[in-house]
Amino acid sequence: MNIIQEDIQKYAEQCTSSEPAVLTELSRETYINFLYPRMLSGHLQGRFLSMISAMMNPKRILEIGTFTGYSAICLAEGLSEDGILHSIELNDENEEKIRKYLIKTNLIDKVQLHFGDAMKILPGLQDTFDLVFLDADKENYINYYHLVFNKLRKGGIILADNSLWSGKVVDNTQNDKETQGIREFNSIVTQDSRVDNVLLTIRDGIMIIRKK
Repeated sequence: MNIIQEDIQKYAEQCTSSEPAVLTELSRETYINFLYPRMLSGHLQGRFLSMISAMMNPKRILEIGTFTGYSAICLAEGLSEDGILHSIELNDENEEKIRKYLIKTNLIDKVQLHFGDAMKILPGLQDTFDLVFLDADKENYINYYHLVFNKLRKGGIILADNSLWSGKVVDNTQNDKETQGIREFNSIVTQDSRVDNVLLTIRDGIMIIRKK
C-alpha cells in the first residue's frame, strides 16, 4: 500500500488536522486485535472522509464495508442534524467493536448497521443517498456501483477506496481477481457519461465520482 513516499506521507499527516482521540484509540485497538489492520482508513484518509462529509452535510450516507467502524465515524461527523448513515459489514463478529466506538463518539443513534452480504442487502435499502463510500471486496466494486447508482441523488458523490490497489493496477504481471476488479471498475467509471470522476492518489487511491 506504500505507493507514496513514507516521509511525504508523514508530512501530509503532520499538516492535517489531528484525528479525535477516540479514533486514535480505535486505530490502536484494531492494530492489536485484527489480522489485516490496514483495512482501517487511518488518520489522513479519515480526515479526508470527514472533510468531504462536512462539506456536503448529507442527510443520507451509505457505506459498504464497515470493518471496525473508523470510516463510519469519520463520515458520520458531517451528517446533517437529522442525518443517518447506513453501513454494511459482512463480518458480524465486528459488531461489538463497532458499537463500542459508536457509543463513545455519541454517534450510535445516527448509524444504522447492517450485517451480511451487501449484494443482498443493497436492493432492500429504499433511501436516496447523498454520499456513498465503497470499501468492500474489490472484485464486486462494479456490481456495487450498478446497485447503488440509482439510489444516488443527482449531484451525489461516490468515494471508492483502494482504487490504486497498492499500484497493482499499472502492473501487467498482476492479474488476481481483486486487481482485475479494480481495473474494470476504474475503466467503466471513467467511460460512464453519467458521471464526472477524479482518481486521487491519497493513501491507496480514492476515486471520487459525481453523478451528473
